Amino acid sequence: MEDERIPYSRAPMLDLTKIRAISLDLDDTLWPIWPTIARAEQVLLDWLKLRAPATAGLFGSPEALREIRNRMHTLRPDLHADLSALRRESIRLALQQANEDGTLAEEAFEVFFAERQRVDLFDDVLPALDLLAARYPLVALTNGNADIARVGLGAYFTASITAREFGVAKPDARIFEAAARAADVAPEQVLHVGDDALLDVLGALGAGMQAVWVNRTDQLWQQEMQPHAEVASLAELGAMFAHEAP
Repeated sequence: MEDERIPYSRAPMLDLTKIRAISLDLDDTLWPIWPTIARAEQVLLDWLKLRAPATAGLFGSPEALREIRNRMHTLRPDLHADLSALRRESIRLALQQANEDGTLAEEAFEVFFAERQRVDLFDDVLPALDLLAARYPLVALTNGNADIARVGLGAYFTASITAREFGVAKPDARIFEAAARAADVAPEQVLHVGDDALLDVLGALGAGMQAVWVNRTDQLWQQEMQPHAEVASLAELGAMFAHEAP
């Protein structure tokens, strides 16, 4: 099959001289998200087997728990920017459907949430963060509910902007603008780095930022607007800045 990759000779060029801050996506940019979620869902299920056995029987697999969480996304569109609330309310719904105590949802969610913070970083992440944080303020920018302090990366970041706390999610330009304000720079002085073509790259471009697409799985770019650069790892990103004075 012929490679239909859009030639990057037509893409904008990354201008390092304009960068005064870097915003970074978290899930699937700094660590793989689905192994983390699967492990957290299994820990939640094990807890339910002890504390809410009827619920564990009715929703007897991590996949079933994920399905009811997806159903809650449809039932409560007002919570689309708050993944913690969506997960908590999906647990509550599962408990209620099994005729068990819905107030257990708070404790059950904390069990899930604690495990969700146990992430396995990609090997290239810490060296890249060491290099980048020495040169620019870094802002975490995520639609997810990872806590950079609990994950163990808080020391690298000047600020963390989450969709849950801010109230709108990527690709809305307002959350990117909030990241720029957190770094005390203009949006056009920010480089955003992320793995999602729509949420990260197009969102950042729409806010007037430069954007780097982290393409760890060799996907084809299929959007008309293009990133300023594409990297297969954060090691490649770090190499772009290796000769820049800190």
